Amino acid sequence: MPHTIVTHVCEGVADCVDACPVACINPGPGKNNKGTEWYWIDFSTCIDCGICLQVCPVEGAIIPEERPDLQETP
Repeated sequence: MPHTIVTHVCEGVADCVDACPVACINPGPGKNNKGTEWYWIDFSTCIDCGICLQVCPVEGAIIPEERPDLQETP
């Protein structure tokens, strides 16, 4: 099951983007409700490796399950 980036927790650090081996993490349009850049995971491409969870410094920004209700996907 793919992971999820919680849109309104993400702070746009982007460590996950560089670490992802399948390039499934993409920038979202505009800012989230915290006023920061944000990213989203393409559920159809994610291989559930968990690297994004390991490198993200923002607690709770990435969760280990597919939750489209928490991730805005353009």
